[in-house]
Amino acid sequence: MSVRDLADYPWDSVAPYRERAALHPRGIVDLSVGSPVDPTPELIRRALADATDAHAYPQTVGTPALREAIVEWYRRRRGVPDLTTDNVLPTIGSKELVALLPTLLGLGAGDIVVHPRIAYPTYEVGARVAGATPVAADEPADWPEGTRLVWINTPGNPDGRTWTVEELAVAVDRARELGAVLASDECYAELGWDGRWASESIPSILDPRVTGGSRANLLSVYSLSKQSNLAGYRAAFVAGCARIVGELLTARKHLGLMPPEPVQHAMAVALGDDAHVAAQKELYRTRRDALRPALEAAGFRIDGSEAGLYLWATEDQDAWASIARLADLGILAGPGPFYGPHSTRHVRLALTAPTERIMEGARRLREHAL
Repeated sequence: MSVRDLADYPWDSVAPYRERAALHPRGIVDLSVGSPVDPTPELIRRALADATDAHAYPQTVGTPALREAIVEWYRRRRGVPDLTTDNVLPTIGSKELVALLPTLLGLGAGDIVVHPRIAYPTYEVGARVAGATPVAADEPADWPEGTRLVWINTPGNPDGRTWTVEELAVAVDRARELGAVLASDECYAELGWDGRWASESIPSILDPRVTGGSRANLLSVYSLSKQSNLAGYRAAFVAGCARIVGELLTARKHLGLMPPEPVQHAMAVALGDDAHVAAQKELYRTRRDALRPALEAAGFRIDGSEAGLYLWATEDQDAWASIARLADLGILAGPGPFYGPHSTRHVRLALTAPTERIMEGARRLREHAL
């Protein structure tokens, strides 16, 4: 398979519902795509501006300051105390890494790439572009022989599933039985809401309680798009097994996959400041606390969603019927079928709209409460 064989981009099919929602007399409430709307913090913008004399080629491996900042961030925020700069590598956002990882690992025909049953579609796209076979399976016992790469997503997009230390350890053991690389997409890890995640930190695949003392074949992927509003900067990184990180570095040097130097400088500054992350989380909390009960009052059930940036909602009917109902209220949501054949009765609502718009959406939902 090549990129020419990919299906049409799924979000294009939402356009008629966007037009329908836009007809509402009080305007559209767009909760479909989780693209940040809040300002990039001033200290990060200032850091970017200070580094704009970028006359030389940037380093694919990352500046020493950035690599040290990533190592320190894992220690301080993720409970991973023993990384070195050989274990980390910046990327041009996380989506390109997700899409390219099977190719960069040399996978192809006959190799299996496992991804969650309800999942961000790029895991499957990356497998297909490499010529590998994607398999949707959540439980480690269901990961088949022949698996070369396993993707887990914790907290999950769209459903918010979050893996415990114990569950991650089981996943690591199974991946080792299979001889597979286990890659954990963790970009919503700062956004825990319910149950134990209201007070506990969400664990990383690199947590020593998970790894059993070895990071071999384990990768953690993280993005600053959500916690720092840097989606437009394309600022992310991968960490873990030094051997694999080294192989990825070599391949990425050949392919010219190097984050711009000003972005690297801004990333280092962002990773060193926790205050703006806490402030952003409180904005999302305010929006979530308004939207969730309004959805429930309007007849939706919220499944999962214990962490992450979304509410995963269902009326126990076809997702497109729910999309249409919401569009008639001027609210645009994401259709569950975009996340695989196991989610045809859910819709995804993002917390990234401006607070005023989410409050307006909550008012409309309450006006139509069942």
